[in-house]
Amino acid sequence: MIASIQVEVSTSLLAAVADPIRWQLISQLSEEKRCVCQLRTEPEIPANLLSYHLKVLREAGLIVGTRRGRWIDYQLTDDAMDRLHAALPVPDSRACGCAVDPEPALAGARR
Repeated sequence: MIASIQVEVSTSLLAAVADPIRWQLISQLSEEKRCVCQLRTEPEIPANLLSYHLKVLREAGLIVGTRRGRWIDYQLTDDAMDRLHAALPVPDSRACGCAVDPEPALAGARR
């Protein structure tokens, strides 16, 4: 039962970032807190659609918004990246101290 709940939580979290627009927003917010007026997407989307995507990320618990007058500043939650990493069905290489070669395919390549 616990495993199936964990699978559901993980897939819901990953579904929230599976959209290309939301992925771009997460990427921008991983750099720094941003005002909603600073968030840009490719292709550019209307404000109501941006609001929808931000709502999906908020409801997933990945971002929080802070009102500043007429504006809202968004940032990742403190545990957003850890939760996303934990949702992936891969072992945590950080836990075992294993070094991960970022370019294994290039190891045997000619130069």
